[in-house]
Amino acid sequence: MRSFLSILTFLFLGVMSASAESSGHDHLPLHAEELIAFGPFVITNSMVMVWIVAAVVILVAQMATRDMKLIPSGLQNTVEWLVESLYTFLEGILGADLVKKTFWFFGTIFILILFVNWAGLVPGVGTVGLELSGPGVDPHDKFRPFLRGGNADLNMTVAMSVTFAVLWFYWAIRENSLKGFFAHIFAPKGKFVGFILVPMILVFGFVGILEVVSILFRPVALSFRLYGNVYAGENILENMMLLLGNESWRPWLGWLPSIPFYFLELLVGLIQALVFMLLTSVFLKLICDHGDHGDEEHAH
Repeated sequence: MRSFLSILTFLFLGVMSASAESSGHDHLPLHAEELIAFGPFVITNSMVMVWIVAAVVILVAQMATRDMKLIPSGLQNTVEWLVESLYTFLEGILGADLVKKTFWFFGTIFILILFVNWAGLVPGVGTVGLELSGPGVDPHDKFRPFLRGGNADLNMTVAMSVTFAVLWFYWAIRENSLKGFFAHIFAPKGKFVGFILVPMILVFGFVGILEVVSILFRPVALSFRLYGNVYAGENILENMMLLLGNESWRPWLGWLPSIPFYFLELLVGLIQALVFMLLTSVFLKLICDHGDHGDEEHAH
């Protein structure tokens, strides 16, 4: 899916460039655009989008839990179905004990990514804003949209990935102890005796170094995977709206070519939220998995 979106982005890049010359604005910039600055603190259009989505999610959660009933209906039933489905899915990955300690993060990150992705598809996002004017304004960068897809900003995806990386170290050390954490990465797996022990220590030590490199690059991969897919999708939607060469037709018919891609982006938004949650939960399970079956036998 990611490759498909990337190919389409490059295919329509030429069409976008040609249309931009006649329409006076360029494609979606790589960075979020500044709206207000308070000294060093800058508020961007992607930040506003995330705040709006977070406020709506919190409001819906408050409304659904305001008057809890034993037999739910309406909004409470929908929210409970979503939470229970996520909990059951994560329990199958993390196990009954670990999911109780970490569901607050994985459930929240899935819901936030999903609705931020879908909110970026609402008509008006990226198209309603201010037209800048003045001697110092770039003629190809005059438009400042009020809102931008939250996950089309690399700062947002990096923040989520780094937050998970910090929590991953915390959970891993808490579940394994500091000694067990390093042993899980560097210690030989299995029982080796005699002369074979020395080369096995060297081999697993080298494998441990590779594992450390992999762990350090995970936040980078998580960040760019989500950002690249969302950014490519929003570029495609914008490019499709520029396909009509006649500017007089665009306000009335410019949205028609993008309709099929809206349905595609709805699916991509769901898949990317699921992939981010799935990868992060699997990363945690791998470091916390001791391979012990004694607990299950003890439980019986």
